[in-house]
Amino acid sequence: MNAGVHGWLGLLARLVTGGVWIVAGALKVTDPRASVEAVRAYELLPGSLVEPVGLVLPALELGIGIALVVGALTRGAAVVSAVLFLAFIVGIASVWMRGIEIDCGCFGGGGAEPGAASNYPWEIARDVALLAASAYVVALRRTRWALDNLLFPSIHEEADVEEVPDPEPSREGR
Repeated sequence: MNAGVHGWLGLLARLVTGGVWIVAGALKVTDPRASVEAVRAYELLPGSLVEPVGLVLPALELGIGIALVVGALTRGAAVVSAVLFLAFIVGIASVWMRGIEIDCGCFGGGGAEPGAASNYPWEIARDVALLAASAYVVALRRTRWALDNLLFPSIHEEADVEEVPDPEPSREGR
């Protein structure tokens, strides 16, 4: 696959993943109490961390989403995105293995929900796909229509590379 195709696929991965983060964060930021309760429902964090994580998570999701959509600090945002998706996969797998049935709180809500375990495979599959998209963006040097391309022009792009003459002629010809 050529670099142009990768650039377009990277753009698609950025927009989809960023859009998911924006929606998830926007739905949670308006109800911080529900966000805290969703974090608490996983029963993974010490009580002293539940509230700070629940309050910061929606803003972090919005920030990552916006950065990915506009393509600003893209690789860093994609790394944080991948780490969060990995944490969410572990969290969902953990409650599934412990027999806890909760709404994942991925898009607002959260807390106990009878029968929720039937959703866990789909939630994990969704997060694995988004983790893969985030990892793809991390692996790419550039994607199309990214603000990074304007802010941090590459010195390695072919158009910018000039031939530098060898300062010392070869001694083989002597």
